[in-house]
Amino acid sequence: MAVIHTPRVAWDGARAFVSAATTDVYWWLSEAIGRYLGLMYQFDLANTRIRLQGEDAHFAEAGVWRARLEELLHSRPDLLPLVQQLVSETSCRLTR
Repeated sequence: MAVIHTPRVAWDGARAFVSAATTDVYWWLSEAIGRYLGLMYQFDLANTRIRLQGEDAHFAEAGVWRARLEELLHSRPDLLPLVQQLVSETSCRLTR
Protein backbone atom coordinates (compact mmCIF):
# COMPACT_ATOMS: atom_id res chain seq x y z
CA MET A 1 0.00 0.00 0.00
CA ALA A 2 1.38 3.40 -0.98
CA VAL A 3 1.91 6.07 1.64
CA ILE A 4 0.10 9.29 0.83
CA HIS A 5 1.87 12.47 1.85
CA THR A 6 -0.93 14.84 2.85
CA PRO A 7 1.11 18.07 2.59
CA ARG A 8 2.09 17.08 -0.97
CA VAL A 9 -1.56 16.52 -1.92
CA ALA A 10 -2.41 19.93 -0.44
CA TRP A 11 0.41 21.62 -2.37
CA ASP A 12 -0.44 19.90 -5.66
CA GLY A 13 -4.09 20.80 -5.13
CA ALA A 14 -3.25 24.42 -4.41
CA ARG A 15 -1.19 24.76 -7.58
CA ALA A 16 -3.83 23.05 -9.73
CA PHE A 17 -6.78 24.93 -8.25
CA VAL A 18 -5.12 28.34 -8.56
CA SER A 19 -4.02 27.59 -12.13
CA ALA A 20 -7.55 26.51 -13.01
CA ALA A 21 -9.10 29.63 -11.47
CA THR A 22 -8.27 31.74 -14.52
CA THR A 23 -9.18 29.19 -17.20
CA ASP A 24 -12.35 27.55 -18.50
CA VAL A 25 -11.58 24.62 -16.17
CA TYR A 26 -12.74 26.92 -13.37
CA TRP A 27 -16.41 26.23 -14.11
CA TRP A 28 -16.01 22.46 -13.80
CA LEU A 29 -13.78 22.75 -10.72
CA SER A 30 -16.07 25.23 -8.99
CA GLU A 31 -19.02 22.88 -9.35
CA ALA A 32 -16.98 19.87 -8.20
CA ILE A 33 -15.57 21.71 -5.16
CA GLY A 34 -19.01 22.94 -4.20
CA ARG A 35 -20.47 19.46 -4.47
CA TYR A 36 -17.69 17.53 -2.72
CA LEU A 37 -15.95 19.97 -0.37
CA GLY A 38 -18.75 22.43 0.37
CA LEU A 39 -20.05 25.84 -0.57
CA MET A 40 -17.45 27.74 1.46
CA TYR A 41 -14.64 26.18 -0.59
CA GLN A 42 -16.55 27.03 -3.76
CA PHE A 43 -16.88 30.61 -2.51
CA ASP A 44 -13.14 30.68 -1.72
CA LEU A 45 -12.36 29.55 -5.27
CA ALA A 46 -14.57 32.33 -6.67
CA ASN A 47 -12.68 34.85 -4.55
CA THR A 48 -9.38 33.45 -5.80
CA ARG A 49 -10.58 33.91 -9.38
CA ILE A 50 -11.52 37.54 -8.67
CA ARG A 51 -8.20 38.33 -6.96
CA LEU A 52 -6.20 36.77 -9.80
CA GLN A 53 -7.97 38.91 -12.39
CA GLY A 54 -6.98 42.10 -10.65
CA GLU A 55 -3.32 41.40 -9.93
CA ASP A 56 -0.55 38.86 -10.18
CA ALA A 57 -1.22 37.06 -6.92
CA HIS A 58 -0.68 33.51 -8.16
CA PHE A 59 1.93 32.53 -5.55
CA ALA A 60 0.05 34.12 -2.66
CA GLU A 61 -3.18 32.39 -3.67
CA ALA A 62 -1.37 29.06 -4.02
CA GLY A 63 -0.04 29.47 -0.47
CA VAL A 64 -3.52 30.21 0.85
CA TRP A 65 -4.97 27.18 -0.93
CA ARG A 66 -2.15 24.93 0.31
CA ALA A 67 -2.92 25.89 3.90
CA ARG A 68 -6.67 25.59 3.31
CA LEU A 69 -6.37 22.10 1.82
CA GLU A 70 -3.87 20.93 4.42
CA GLU A 71 -6.23 22.05 7.19
CA LEU A 72 -9.14 20.30 5.47
CA LEU A 73 -7.19 17.07 5.09
CA HIS A 74 -5.99 17.25 8.69
CA SER A 75 -9.53 17.63 10.02
CA ARG A 76 -11.13 15.30 7.45
CA PRO A 77 -8.58 12.64 6.42
CA ASP A 78 -11.41 10.67 4.82
CA LEU A 79 -11.47 13.29 2.05
CA LEU A 80 -7.89 12.57 0.96
CA PRO A 81 -8.84 10.22 -1.92
CA LEU A 82 -11.46 12.70 -3.12
CA VAL A 83 -9.03 15.64 -3.04
CA GLN A 84 -6.44 13.54 -4.88
CA GLN A 85 -9.02 12.78 -7.57
CA LEU A 86 -10.00 16.46 -7.87
CA VAL A 87 -6.33 17.42 -8.22
CA SER A 88 -5.69 14.73 -10.80
CA GLU A 89 -8.77 15.59 -12.87
CA THR A 90 -8.05 19.33 -12.66
CA SER A 91 -4.47 18.80 -13.81
CA CYS A 92 -5.65 16.66 -16.74
CA ARG A 93 -8.21 19.26 -17.76
CA LEU A 94 -5.59 22.02 -17.62
CA THR A 95 -3.35 20.18 -20.11
CA ARG A 96 -6.12 19.68 -22.69
